[in-house]
Amino acid sequence: MSISKQANQQTRSFSLPIGIFDSGVGGLTLVKEVFLQLPNEKVVYFGDTARVPYGTKSKETVTHFATEIVRFLVQREVKLIIVACNTASAYALGELHKKFKRIPIIGVIEPGTKAALRATSSQRIGVIGTEGTIRSRAYERAFEKLNLRKSKSTLRVFSHPCPLFVPLVEEGWLNKKVTQEIAQEYLAPLKNEKIDVLLLGCTHYPLLKKVIQETIGEKVTIIDSASETVKEVKKLLGEKNLLRQSKLPPKHRFYVSDAPEKFQSLSKHFLGLDYKKVSPIHLKRL
Repeated sequence: MSISKQANQQTRSFSLPIGIFDSGVGGLTLVKEVFLQLPNEKVVYFGDTARVPYGTKSKETVTHFATEIVRFLVQREVKLIIVACNTASAYALGELHKKFKRIPIIGVIEPGTKAALRATSSQRIGVIGTEGTIRSRAYERAFEKLNLRKSKSTLRVFSHPCPLFVPLVEEGWLNKKVTQEIAQEYLAPLKNEKIDVLLLGCTHYPLLKKVIQETIGEKVTIIDSASETVKEVKKLLGEKNLLRQSKLPPKHRFYVSDAPEKFQSLSKHFLGLDYKKVSPIHLKRL
């Protein structure tokens, strides 16, 4: 291969977009972090709005959905994929790594875990997530993987599922009275455990951060894994010389499996930007 051809291929790799997927709109919290930390990067986003939520589904079903979506993103020629969904990260990440070896695929669990460990002083950490994420014990395994066995006697992790948070976010019910009442019910056990850090184990949950913070108390530090995940993505792209180098503004593409108008409305609220075109993709095309 000639030097000029290699240079052209490398330039093309720089310009390829980052792929991001989630079970619905929650992954837009991660998209927002990409816009902030990696403003030159193009994004291709897929929200599986027809099959949300993932948290109540089996490992096999979630893995099947995730595999379909990653294949779809690979066909859009992305240079890296972020699994914004905690449930998909917990259930499917290992299988995705086996099936798609030629492209980096990053989950959101380990980056959030690292941030929670840095933030705690009492060694009492709370984790909230969907039923699937909590049932998978993915966060407990992440803590162990980070060589915490020496401090296992002092570190305490208290996990609690909050399944209704996802549909509340999907409905845009961020400040409703019923949302406050549900938050109080879910978070009461964690308040009793006197945690000093609360890890939001679902990308939908940061959209309820105000309600969660008011309920859990101002002394508790809330960790959103989206920011930490994008930091790791930025580092990885830098190491691979894949950061986009262009003065032209990036163009983003958004796809959903159902209800594009609703997604467009919510994305305007969450991102502060008005994306006129959100493309519906029929599930048979995945």
